[in-house]
Amino acid sequence: MSIVNVMAVITAKPGKRVDVLAAFKANVSAVHAEDGCIEYGATIDAVGVGGFQTQFGADTFVVVEKWESLDHLKAHAASPHMAAYGAKVKDFLAERIIHVLSPA
Repeated sequence: MSIVNVMAVITAKPGKRVDVLAAFKANVSAVHAEDGCIEYGATIDAVGVGGFQTQFGADTFVVVEKWESLDHLKAHAASPHMAAYGAKVKDFLAERIIHVLSPA
């Protein structure tokens, strides 16, 4: 598998998205420094889009990632800074859905 795209849908417990995003943002520079990281960032629902948008909601954000390979993604998932991030936010999370995708 060559380029790997990831969409991680992170839903915080009600009112806790700001706390999870703060921990996420504190970890971004460490992730960007990882070998094989092409893109890694959090996104939220856009405002004023109109009727065709399906919103995730006020407690959810989506992490958009791109990695050079599946091995790079696996190394990222096993990294110490990701374990530390996970420990910081575990009590604030309601759900975490990870989609690992290949180019079509």
